[in-house]
Amino acid sequence: MSNLVHRIADLIGLRDRDELDVALTRLTWELLGPGAKSVAILRPVGEEGDMRWSTRIRFSTDQVIPALNPVQEAVGNLPKLADYPHHQATIRGGHVCRHHGERALTLFPLSAEHEGLGVFEVETEVPLLPEAENTLASILRIYHNFQGLLDYGERDTLTNLLNRKTFDGAFLKTTLGANARETLDMPDRRESPGFSSHWLGVIDIDHFKRVNDSFGHLIGDEVLILMARLMRSSFRCQDSIYRFGGEEFAVLVQCEGEFDARAAFERFRQNAEQHSFPQVGHITVSTGFTALRPDDTPSEAFERADKAVYHAKGNGRNQVCNHADLVATGEVVETDNPNTEAEFF
Repeated sequence: MSNLVHRIADLIGLRDRDELDVALTRLTWELLGPGAKSVAILRPVGEEGDMRWSTRIRFSTDQVIPALNPVQEAVGNLPKLADYPHHQATIRGGHVCRHHGERALTLFPLSAEHEGLGVFEVETEVPLLPEAENTLASILRIYHNFQGLLDYGERDTLTNLLNRKTFDGAFLKTTLGANARETLDMPDRRESPGFSSHWLGVIDIDHFKRVNDSFGHLIGDEVLILMARLMRSSFRCQDSIYRFGGEEFAVLVQCEGEFDARAAFERFRQNAEQHSFPQVGHITVSTGFTALRPDDTPSEAFERADKAVYHAKGNGRNQVCNHADLVATGEVVETDNPNTEAEFF
C-alpha cells in the first residue's frame, strides 16, 4: 500500500499530459503484474459522422515501452468507432464494461476536459478481481481530478479554451515531434503523399469593438463564449484551440496539405457567418494561416499567420488567407528572421 501511495504521489507531481498518460499506463501495468497482456488509452478522433479510434498510448507484452501516438497517421486509416463496440458502449454508458471472450477486457471510461472522452483498456489473462478493478477505478478518479486541476491553470476562464501561456509548449512539442519522426522514422516522409503537416491559424472577430460599444461588454462576452462553442464544433477534437485575448484566437491543426487546412478554417468561417448571435445578429471572422516549418519558433509562425489576418481584414474581412499564397502574389513581403534566439509570448 505504501508503495502504491508513493507511485500515485509521483503521478500527480507531473505537469506534462503525455508524461501523465505514460505514468498512468506504466503504474497500471506494474500493478497487474504477470497477468497483464496490455494497457492502453484510446480516444475518438476525426469529424462528426466519421469518428475513428486512436490508440493514444499502449503497454503490452510485445511493447513494454509505451507507444505514444498523437494521431500521427491519417485519421482515415484508423479503425472506426463501430469496429470497437465494447469501447463505444463504455463511452456511451459512462461505466465500466467487461468482455470475457478470447481475452479478458476491462474497459474504464476516461474523461478529461482537455482531451474529451476516451477509454482506458486493460487486457488480462483472466478477468480482473473486484478488488483490482476497484483499485484501478480509484486511480482513474485521481487521474481525472488531477486533469481538472491542470485544465484550471491552462484554460481561459471565460471561454474554457486553452489559454495563451500553454501555446508555446504545445507548439514546440508539435514541431519537435514532427521533426523527430521525419528524421528518425521516415526521412523521406515529406515527399510522401501521406505526409501530415501542421498548420497554425489565427482567427480575429470582425468589428468586435463595435459589438462592445453598441451592446456592452456582457453581450461581448456572450459572443466570445458562443464563438468558442462554434470553434469546438467546427474543428476536430484533436485540433488545439487557444484564446489569445480579446477577440483573437489561434488554432493548431494537422492536415495532409494546404487544401485540407484551408477547408478546415473555411468551414469555421462559414459556420460563424451563418450563426445568429442573440441581440447582435450575424458576425464574421477573418482568418490567416500558415504551414509550420521545421525550425519555426512560436513567434515566427504566429507573425506569418497574423500578417495574413491583417491582409484579410484590410481587404474586405470575412475571408481565409494563406500566408504562402500572399507571398507568392507579392501582396505580403516575406521577411527573413536572422534572430538566433527564440521569442516566446
